[in-house]
Amino acid sequence: MAATALNGLKMATTSQAYMESKPVNDTRRLLADLCRQFYGLGWVSGTGGSITIKVHDDSIPKPEQLIVMSPSGVQKERMVPEDMYVLSPSGRILSTPSPKPYPNKPPKCSDCAPLFLKAYLMRNAGAVIHSHGMESCIVTMIDPLSKEFRITHMEMIKGIQGHGYYDELVVPIIENTAHERELTDALAEAIEAYPKTTAVLVRNHGIYIWGDSWINAKTQAECYHYLFDAAIKLYQLGFDWSTPDHGPIRKYGGRTNMPVKAGSINSNHETGPLRRCIVLDIEGTTTPISFVTDVLFPFARDNVRRHLAATYETDETQDDIKLLCAQVQNDLEQGVVGAVPIPPDDAGKEEVIAALVANVEAMIKADRKITSLKQLQGHIWRTGFENKELKGVVFEDVPEALEKWHASGIKVYIYSSGSRLAQRLLFGYTNYGDLRKYLCGFFDTAVGNKRETKSYVEISESVGVDRPSEILFVTDIYQEAVAAKAAGLEVIISIRPGNGPLPDNHGFKTITCFSEI
Repeated sequence: MAATALNGLKMATTSQAYMESKPVNDTRRLLADLCRQFYGLGWVSGTGGSITIKVHDDSIPKPEQLIVMSPSGVQKERMVPEDMYVLSPSGRILSTPSPKPYPNKPPKCSDCAPLFLKAYLMRNAGAVIHSHGMESCIVTMIDPLSKEFRITHMEMIKGIQGHGYYDELVVPIIENTAHERELTDALAEAIEAYPKTTAVLVRNHGIYIWGDSWINAKTQAECYHYLFDAAIKLYQLGFDWSTPDHGPIRKYGGRTNMPVKAGSINSNHETGPLRRCIVLDIEGTTTPISFVTDVLFPFARDNVRRHLAATYETDETQDDIKLLCAQVQNDLEQGVVGAVPIPPDDAGKEEVIAALVANVEAMIKADRKITSLKQLQGHIWRTGFENKELKGVVFEDVPEALEKWHASGIKVYIYSSGSRLAQRLLFGYTNYGDLRKYLCGFFDTAVGNKRETKSYVEISESVGVDRPSEILFVTDIYQEAVAAKAAGLEVIISIRPGNGPLPDNHGFKTITCFSEI
């Protein structure tokens, strides 16, 4: 029955009647309009570049929607809707434009088609843009050996899906080939290797950008080009776009925009470990455990009811509630102590909130490291920090160390079981002011459990090092140290007042202050 229905759907979308329908014709017109606009921006000049959009139809699942694609080798600013190709979801050409008289070339489907199809297949995209914008070309040439473009602390990063101002945007770079279609495998490998990316740069060539809709793809394309242009201008001024404060560019080994060596030199004049990144735990490392257990957790516990009641109808809180309900349902099935059923919405707001509060209090008491709890706590703490009811606490040696590492060109990241929002709040509202200017990014349990080796492998692949050993991880937890060491990271254990005991003969270097690093 399902197969019959699917076949019927395919026949309907490829019928002549559907090919001449309003959704298809509207998409053709939209594509022609965008080509003219992008030509004005310099993205598709000289017949280069291309655009493709799926025909949006609410009655058809996105993977089965038709594809409209601009042709190859034509003046993009002069195209009309009838010049567009229409393809099936698998890439079979269903409609070819009619030839035009000399000096126009015979119609030819875009050479980018195989790459567009990869983005559709691997990212379930709704539109893909291939730009030859000058910025996207030059930015790959600044460092000919770099396999990634990285930038942080720029407002327009917020326009890239899944990113915020304090995040580090990473765009993979693949090498150019003589023929567009020969890029297909490299593009697919980059898409697979960088699950968060919505773009791939092609060195000396341009960029492929995709989004879940044409609006999303276009918005991101504008932001990417802005950020590339900003990086080029900062480079011309001698500033480093990849660090939070965009200070002067440093060089080593003849390469631009790379951190200086951070190894120590011993009495035999031997250089110690080359550290390009430092990843810091929070509790017991940068911040007293007591601040988390005696201040943050109680504040969240005591304000759950007030927060839920005040924000119950907001999309953010409804999302928090959905996550909590799913977690509680799983807890009930697993027989987790403290889990109580959450009544349906029609039971009334107060009844739902009462059940949520009971579950959250039990989760906090058990110190559970689960996304649903951490997300809600982050939102509660945000209110506390913004209303100056909370102030982040770090050890007195932390600000000086962060400033020193930052000045040395070492990128510093945070990895904590608390949400990224909670991490940004803690370092943004500290007793020493806003320390986020020294930090390049934040990792939470979305990359994995802190006691699992694969989490540190994921971090190593995300921070742009050639070898995991170029990362120093500092934590107070022995099991985290073991997991990080197994992933190849250098590890130091932090011994601070209030930290738990370590096993005898644990084998790790220890420090009591960041000045010892």
